[in-house]
Amino acid sequence: MNFLTNILDTKREEVAKLKRMYSINSFKDMELFPTQSLSFYNNVKGNKNLSIIAEIKKASPSKGLIREDFSHLEIAKSYFSQEVNGVSILTDKNYFKGDINYLLDIAKIKQAPLLRKDFIIDPIQIYEAKANGADLILLICEALSKEAIKDLTETAYELGLEVLLELHSINQLEKIDPGLNKIIGVNNRNLETFNVDLSVTQNIYSLLPDEVLLVSESGINSKEDVDFIRNAGADAILVGEHLMRAKSIEDKLSELKSWCANGRQD
Repeated sequence: MNFLTNILDTKREEVAKLKRMYSINSFKDMELFPTQSLSFYNNVKGNKNLSIIAEIKKASPSKGLIREDFSHLEIAKSYFSQEVNGVSILTDKNYFKGDINYLLDIAKIKQAPLLRKDFIIDPIQIYEAKANGADLILLICEALSKEAIKDLTETAYELGLEVLLELHSINQLEKIDPGLNKIIGVNNRNLETFNVDLSVTQNIYSLLPDEVLLVSESGINSKEDVDFIRNAGADAILVGEHLMRAKSIEDKLSELKSWCANGRQD
């Protein structure tokens, strides 16, 4: 868990700097803060096809630079043109070469709910997300206590934001209150080895109540992967690298949508 520990150490320093630069009230005064959020939950629940969150990710700690020809706005426009159910935007600078301004720029042209994907550990980051046009935020079970998850989720709800609560293993299930967190993300990547195992989604789905909306993340690169994830019980997939490495993002996303269009085999 050294990888996550290092990130969280850096994130605590970033949060301290953020608090020196901004107050909660200063975020409330920003142009986009009063804007009504789009609901990812409503966009996905009841969809007979497997829904797609398309991710905008320039780099990662495990893979390095993923896309050299990177324009966050052009990528977002490609995603919107394909009518994705949500767009995930990396805002972490140090490890993923993201930027909060990517979120702000895309929010001004958005046609689908936007997920701020970052390591959120403090309420001020949620206010920052809201002020920059996010509709939902990512919380990571492995990075937070059960109490912190509850407090940060409630802060998000107070601001009209939804929460994608992510876990990487079954041993994090005890932190989840399905009465509070209705959107659960299962990341198939092991945080220690970076290995991907799609059966993680299958194993965790069997332990979740039916009313939870399940998003499977990482390692989805083929029709066979999509079929496995759909039949494992997922309602949606989050796909980044598969799209980011494509010569034509629109063509690759169109293909991905065709894979997701068959509905679950019950």
